[in-house]
Amino acid sequence: MITPQKKRKMNPMLLNVLLISGGVHAAALFILGSITVYKYIIPDEAKFEEPSSVTEEQPPPEVKIEIKQQPPKQKAMQSLRMRQVGNIAVSAVDVNLPNMQESFTMSDGMGGFGSGGGSLLGGTSGTLGIGMSEISVFGLKTRAERVLFVVDASRSMITDKKGGLGGYKFIKDEITDMVGNLSAGTLFNVLLADGFITKFMKPQLVPAGQKVHQELIQWIAPINSNARNAGLAESENFNETKGDQKLKTLTEEVVHQDIIKWPNHPSNEVAFLTQLALEQDVDAIFFVSGYHRGFDQVRRDLNEKEEAAWLKRSTSLEFLEQKAAHNKEMPEMANRVRNALAKINNERKEKGLPPRILDNTYGYFEGPRQLGLEWKNKRPELEPYILNESRVTEKYFEAVIDVLYTNKRATPPSVNVLLFLAGDQKMNKKWEDQVDDYTDFFGGEYRIIRGLDQIKDARSSSNTKN
Repeated sequence: MITPQKKRKMNPMLLNVLLISGGVHAAALFILGSITVYKYIIPDEAKFEEPSSVTEEQPPPEVKIEIKQQPPKQKAMQSLRMRQVGNIAVSAVDVNLPNMQESFTMSDGMGGFGSGGGSLLGGTSGTLGIGMSEISVFGLKTRAERVLFVVDASRSMITDKKGGLGGYKFIKDEITDMVGNLSAGTLFNVLLADGFITKFMKPQLVPAGQKVHQELIQWIAPINSNARNAGLAESENFNETKGDQKLKTLTEEVVHQDIIKWPNHPSNEVAFLTQLALEQDVDAIFFVSGYHRGFDQVRRDLNEKEEAAWLKRSTSLEFLEQKAAHNKEMPEMANRVRNALAKINNERKEKGLPPRILDNTYGYFEGPRQLGLEWKNKRPELEPYILNESRVTEKYFEAVIDVLYTNKRATPPSVNVLLFLAGDQKMNKKWEDQVDDYTDFFGGEYRIIRGLDQIKDARSSSNTKN
């Protein structure tokens, strides 16, 4: 049997010690805790800085922008012309103008001048209109930005009944006046022609201006200025002005080869100059000429049968004897021509008239014919002139236009013809119809002017303003 233990009583003294010790520890913990809370937990009183003063800004005033419609470019260039661009001195720089036909085209429907589409202005492909000029030469008018003047410089232009030396000076003045009145941005060139002898004023088109205008006046002044040096081939400065121009288009075509093989035939000369002008990348051409019959019959080479017939005749005894007799008489005829012309000019000098000039455009034997001198031994008929039909010539130029313009989506230039004739010179309806068809083909016009009085009355370039 387990005896239960007796419950022990706590000593009162020990109890008091424990109570006092607990109280001391509790007071110490309270004091230390208060210090910790005060130092680390309760934050310092927040301090606020006075904000800087703010200046109230007003919003910017309302701005109104007025958009004005730009004036047409043509008028802008007219104002630029007042600065006389031609007077600005620059170093001699070889500037190759871009072929605008190939580098800039517009779609159809833009309108303009000429018969074709695909160009901005209708005159040629690749123009911007900044140099468009009103052009009027002896009453024939057009608008163009790139223009070529082709001027006949043969002695046939200064015969008496066409106006003589004075009449030709009016022609030169008409061209130079028109160049002087072109807009500053218009490009131009002048081509002198005496048959296949040709000379451009400049190697390429140049901008119009006062300086180049004066150059043109000096360059063209000696041409047909006196009877002694009539014609381009005989002009005083021919050695400096002679050109060797070659056609570049469709060189393998038979008509092309016919044109260049027979340069002394007048219709071949017209065809040659037409193609040469078309190859200059212009939008207007003016022919000033003493002979023009449009797409006339170009002389061609002999075929095999014709060549055999000519060889047989040219080697016959009769032909050889006649040719020898004629050649023997030629020096005598040359003296007769000189003497007859000297007599005529002496009489004219006494009357205060300029010397008479003979038209030898159609060959060496025109002198005797014009003076009424008869040969004792007539010249035998030489190699026959075999001519293509006019339609063959026109078809060839249709192909030339295709290569130079149509295939490049460009509009061909307008071609205008000023035909200067003597007052009594024959010009039948067929020939005039040919000129009419020719200018219609190129969208141009023609005019026939006869004699000095009509040359004076027809002048119009000096009154043309741009």
